[in-house]
Amino acid sequence: MGMKTIMHNEGPGTSGFEELLAESARVHGHLCPGQVLGVRMSLLGLHEIGIDDPRGRDRKSIIVFVEMDRCAADAVQSITGCSLGHRTMKFMDYGKMAATFMNLRTGTAVRVRAREESRDKARTCFPGTTDKYRAQLEAYKIMTDGELFEIMPVSVRMKPEDMPGRPLGRVRCESCGEHVQDMREVLHHGKVLCRPCAKGGYYTLPVAFPEDGYAEKS
Repeated sequence: MGMKTIMHNEGPGTSGFEELLAESARVHGHLCPGQVLGVRMSLLGLHEIGIDDPRGRDRKSIIVFVEMDRCAADAVQSITGCSLGHRTMKFMDYGKMAATFMNLRTGTAVRVRAREESRDKARTCFPGTTDKYRAQLEAYKIMTDGELFEIMPVSVRMKPEDMPGRPLGRVRCESCGEHVQDMREVLHHGKVLCRPCAKGGYYTLPVAFPEDGYAEKS
């Protein structure tokens, strides 16, 4: 796809839209209904906040908050160029098929949510097919934005420590000794701790007992 400018008229039925789908499928590994939703969600969100060239001249003007760790998230990354590594994509673990697109220049932000009823409507678009998965994929290509999505103007307060750029701070956890960046440390009972030490983490550490081998330490 390169650095081509993305226009909102690259919608269903256009060659530009098919190119965007192909690039999204390349990034994700295959084309699926979630990819189509993610591509269209991104095109709509970018249009609403006035971003035409997210991978080029506008690349420093956009932040995206994705609320799902599913196929659509890869599509959003493909279209917007935003990523966790660039700190321009924020993952909000809500389990919802939704994303918020924010123009950092203007402060304009919109949340685009996939309508739950669009699933049922998609099944009626190709009533004669036996491949329901394929029917859903193709339906998402031709359904209108209004049928697929709800758009909500929202306000997003960006903290300085959440912005792209160099870390604003780096401190050492007084418990485990590991360093914490971007002001993610916690003051707990008078000590500066990382979040896992203060609140518990997603992993446990093995502890050796001579007579029993290893046990897990939380």
